Amino acid sequence: MSAFWSAWIMGLVVLNLGITFFLFLWGPRVEIPTLRDGTTGHVWAHGVLREGVRRLPLWWVVVSLAMFVAGFAYLALYPGFGASRGILGWTSTAELTADRDANAANLAPLMARIHGTPVEKLAADREVTRLGERLFIDNCAACHGRDAHGNQALGAPDLTDSDWLYGGSGDVILASILDGRHGAMPAWGGTLSDSQIADVANYVKSLSGGPHDDVKAIAGKPVFATNCAACHGQDGKGNQAMGAPNLTDTVWLYGGSLDTIETTIRNGRGGTMPSWRARLGEDDARAVAAFVYAQSHPTAAGTRD
Repeated sequence: MSAFWSAWIMGLVVLNLGITFFLFLWGPRVEIPTLRDGTTGHVWAHGVLREGVRRLPLWWVVVSLAMFVAGFAYLALYPGFGASRGILGWTSTAELTADRDANAANLAPLMARIHGTPVEKLAADREVTRLGERLFIDNCAACHGRDAHGNQALGAPDLTDSDWLYGGSGDVILASILDGRHGAMPAWGGTLSDSQIADVANYVKSLSGGPHDDVKAIAGKPVFATNCAACHGQDGKGNQAMGAPNLTDTVWLYGGSLDTIETTIRNGRGGTMPSWRARLGEDDARAVAAFVYAQSHPTAAGTRD
């Protein structure tokens, strides 16, 4: 803390405590002019209520004095009076550092077990997945939900099923967490007509067996083959190397209604999974990956504590 701000805080403390302590000493002794009936002459409700004058009760004086004593003692023992560290030398920074060091010492055996261990193996360690769950809730739940079921409004995928945009192996999940992903579905509104977009949407819907218009689906198949198959494949099963989703199942990143599919084709989509390498580091990210892997592979989740 600079000398200026230290002096500023000290001045505020002296001013505030000085004024309040002066009022505390002066208040019980000041003589307030009163009428013969012991009131000040202030009335309300057309004279029904009158302001009286009474001495402060002894309990209030004693409690107030105790508060002043406690306040002065605090300023002497702890930081609060400018840059003074107080008699005890306590600081919140030192307290935080001590707590962090203690927590790191408690976690050290677990972190050693996590370091460099394959995600699939960690998914069978209940203690690791508990840590990963806590880290997931703190960092990932805002988009993917506390239960990891995703959020179609944000384009955040469900992490509890077996449908993966980039692959569901432990290494791929870890890479997604550490380095992030950026999915880019181009907008076809300037290339395809509204009728062609409707045809393609119906064809896409037919791939998963959903309700669709057969005539439009037949018309949309060649349009899909010309414009969409490069990423999604001729069979519509997607391409994990590109993050192009499988269109033949019932899992939809942004929703599977015809209107939503048409909107996706016309306007495109641009979902971003941020990189967490700088925030989490590899070991914490590996714990999160183990938790996510365990959610989508329940038979791999073990019971070791």
